[in-house]
Amino acid sequence: MSLLAVLLLAAGTYAFRLAGPLLGGRLTVSDRLRHLLAVAAAVLLVALVATGALTDGRDFAGWARPAGVLVAGVLALRRAPFPLVVVAAAATTAVLRLCGAA
Repeated sequence: MSLLAVLLLAAGTYAFRLAGPLLGGRLTVSDRLRHLLAVAAAVLLVALVATGALTDGRDFAGWARPAGVLVAGVLALRRAPFPLVVVAAAATTAVLRLCGAA
């Protein structure tokens, strides 16, 4: 049963990837719709980051994880190198957890 589900998901994913190039020239999208799609993608990304940073299952994740995500976000906005962003976020989270901020 699970093999069938994996095959169906793979076929659906391939169909979506194939539909883009095949239908790209046939559909015209207005500038307003392009803007709305870009805003919707940004909103979904922010919601994903907020959910991952603030929750652990059904509970609050504590203050260390959101602080690490905040440090990573600030460094990413300042165009810091990616390894620095990751190390700084991990170090911030680790130091706060060592201090008992959970």
